[in-house]
Amino acid sequence: SLALHNELETLVARFVGKPAAMVFGMGFATNSTNIPTLVGKKDLIISDALNHSSLVTGARLSGATIRVFKHNDMKSLESVLREAVVKGNPRRHRPWGKILIIVEGVYSMEGSVLRLPEVVALKKKYKALLYLDEAHSIGAVGPNGRGVTDYFGVDPADVDIMMGTFTKSFGAAGGYIAATQEIIDHIRGSSHSAAYASSMSPPVAMQVMSSMKIIMGEDGTDEVYADFISVSSALYRELLAKKIALVGVTYPVIPSFTQCRFRICLSAGHTREMLDEILDALDEQGDFARAKMANHRK
Repeated sequence: SLALHNELETLVARFVGKPAAMVFGMGFATNSTNIPTLVGKKDLIISDALNHSSLVTGARLSGATIRVFKHNDMKSLESVLREAVVKGNPRRHRPWGKILIIVEGVYSMEGSVLRLPEVVALKKKYKALLYLDEAHSIGAVGPNGRGVTDYFGVDPADVDIMMGTFTKSFGAAGGYIAATQEIIDHIRGSSHSAAYASSMSPPVAMQVMSSMKIIMGEDGTDEVYADFISVSSALYRELLAKKIALVGVTYPVIPSFTQCRFRICLSAGHTREMLDEILDALDEQGDFARAKMANHRK
């Protein structure tokens, strides 16, 4: 590890609002190799039915018993929690050592946002622990871009383990886990991702810090960081809602991650009024998404 990695971990912890953090070179492994350091055979994992494969893999590798609740369904979650507390471990006829709820902040395939305040309330009611995967929400939601705790105004201290990746909003690679100093020290000393994997590449670490500081407004500029692939998708949806169908083009079709283009197919059937409508819509959405080139002229 280099001083750069320590600097990144300090920045990540401050960004998400936790006492400490640890970064890893691969997002999938952040879940799959670290969940087994947190729970074992005497413990219970309660997992959302639509959790990502990396979470499912980590849960299975842990050796813990796994129970699944219906996606983002709080009645289903409480039913599983209640049964777990009342009946305990059926094999040992004793209470579970730990009960860990595993959820995602935003489910990318469904577009659903975790009902975090309700999950936190249930976690406290049944004295469980909460593992929150923010691969698709960190840097993307909340007034400060700090994920679903920021979005809902939930205290990060109410989430025991906060995990996220750098492959989405930060345009890099790898992932992080943020928690108390005690938990991070435990992971650092027992995780296979710490003992058997290389540290994050320094250029990748710099990319993460650069984009994170832009989001935090601490880079010394007035730049706004954006994932242009996401911007392109958002513009496409907004224009389609206005009955304007375009073809969005992003990297690697074009040579840069920081550009997006649209292909407009014209025909003799389009009137001057239609073209003006398209240009006005592009002008409006370009301003909204801050996606215009610096030398843009109407």
